[in-house]
Amino acid sequence: MDFNEAAVFVRVVQAGSFSAAARQLGLPTSTVSTRVARLERRLGVTLLQRTTRRLHLTEAGSLYFEHASTGLGYLMEAEAALDEARQQPQGTLKMTAPADLGDALLGHLLAETQARYPALSLELWLTERYVDLVAEGVDVAIRMGELRDSSLIAKSLGTIQWALFASPAYLQQAAPINSPVELAQHPCVQFTPMGRHHWELQRGTNEIRVPLPGQVLVNNIGVVKTMAESGQGVALLPTFICQAAVRQGGLQRLLPEWRGQADAVHLVYPKQRFMPPKLRGFIDLAVTALKPLFVA
Repeated sequence: MDFNEAAVFVRVVQAGSFSAAARQLGLPTSTVSTRVARLERRLGVTLLQRTTRRLHLTEAGSLYFEHASTGLGYLMEAEAALDEARQQPQGTLKMTAPADLGDALLGHLLAETQARYPALSLELWLTERYVDLVAEGVDVAIRMGELRDSSLIAKSLGTIQWALFASPAYLQQAAPINSPVELAQHPCVQFTPMGRHHWELQRGTNEIRVPLPGQVLVNNIGVVKTMAESGQGVALLPTFICQAAVRQGGLQRLLPEWRGQADAVHLVYPKQRFMPPKLRGFIDLAVTALKPLFVA
């Protein structure tokens, strides 16, 4: 089946003549005539009766035109819908991120995305499990640390910097902390992925391992931050989740010349020939919203 033949036939009927249809299609009149004739041979019926003045549809031609024009109209609508979809983010965007990172970062980003693109539905998976984006049909991920899959496109967001924090209320009644070794004399709220028995801190090229008592071990960064704000001791936290608390006086950074590890943060997504608007729109928003939070 050649849809070009059907499309040319429909245009001839709508234009009223072969020459008018040829002008509209940008084709020679002979080509238009040949395609209609070829369509008639394939169908085994006469669609048009030609006279010197005008064209007349046969009964078969009227029936074919009715269905062909409707079908072509649907195809045009389908292409128009796809064209609109290429321009306006819509559909469902599936994303994944580490649970602790997502808790602190993504609520505001999702709200901003929904406000900017109301036709877009969002599905977020917060998990510490490594998600195979292609196999599990996920559009985009936020990942920390070394990237494992070189087949993905990665866009850097910067670096998560870990540093020491405590509440001003705790520091007012606690012994002074002038060096990392003095942390052993203080209660420390430990985020277990950063170490159950010690913290590793750096100052320039100097490194030190600080032994910890292991009295409070927590695997959720939000709980660690809340406990630090409530005066339960010192915590090693990402600087980006503490910025608001520092501005509001709920947390204070300790030993600012010392820092914990630095974790690279990336947006990653599968390679694809045409990036859908929903993914492009989300990536643009995410880079704008998240990149200022991290160390360049």
